[in-house]
Amino acid sequence: MSGLCQDRVVVVTGAGRGIGRAHALAFAAEGAPVVVNDVDGDATAGVVAEIAELGGKAVADTSDVADWAGARELIGTAVGNFGRLDVLVNNAGFLRDRMLVNLGEDEWDAVVRVHLKGHFAPLRHAAEHWRAETKAGRMPSARVINTSSGAGLLGSVGQGNYSAAKAGIAGLTVVAAAELARYGVTVNAIAPAARTRMTEAVFASMARPATGFDAMAPENVSPLVVWLGSEESGHVTGRVFEVEGGKVSLAQAWRHGPAVDKGDRWDPAELGPVVAGLLERAPEPEPVYGAS
Repeated sequence: MSGLCQDRVVVVTGAGRGIGRAHALAFAAEGAPVVVNDVDGDATAGVVAEIAELGGKAVADTSDVADWAGARELIGTAVGNFGRLDVLVNNAGFLRDRMLVNLGEDEWDAVVRVHLKGHFAPLRHAAEHWRAETKAGRMPSARVINTSSGAGLLGSVGQGNYSAAKAGIAGLTVVAAAELARYGVTVNAIAPAARTRMTEAVFASMARPATGFDAMAPENVSPLVVWLGSEESGHVTGRVFEVEGGKVSLAQAWRHGPAVDKGDRWDPAELGPVVAGLLERAPEPEPVYGAS
């Protein structure tokens, strides 16, 4: 390996399995000490052992990232064990899929809590640490990589809770990028497609190849995340990247489109033709995943 992240201290949430585990192993392979976070203590211990067997450094953390005190403890684990924090990878999450007419309040709250608050809380405490470092005259070269989803960018039928949370993460990413630049922090997001426990039903029809390249392997997502966590990526911030197999693409966010300015207040009866004209001048939106 190139040592791209040599000695850069990395926190990866939801790192016990799947994409998070792949991130933790990939960072360790590039020389980074890693805090392996997951509420499943057996899973975190297993990943820490894997990293140790490869000659890397890692510690386990079982904090609930959507709990305010737990998120603070997570950042403290990195600083307490390795003396610093350079990279935060927010990855933890799970699904509670339902059509909206069947979606329960508890299923909404649980998904929004783990995904959206579970991104905000560690980010908030990490930002506080980096601000303190800046005030002490130690300007960080820090990175945050959040995890959105195609469902958050385009929507996904049967995943209203998940889509809303992941869209919120994309919005949080661009705000954090703007606010934290003064502290030497870049903030980007990925929208990955890979086979994990969370997505195994979605990708069930995509069989693992007996030989050759497995486009749905979670390990395909991690190289971009590692690069975004490196010092080399310091010129990139406020961006969302889609990653699937060997394909990396830059997502195009909401943008100002066609406009009509009357220069005065509109009468509701006037707006039918106005809206029709705007729609004619604008590209068709990307279809929602699963929409017929």
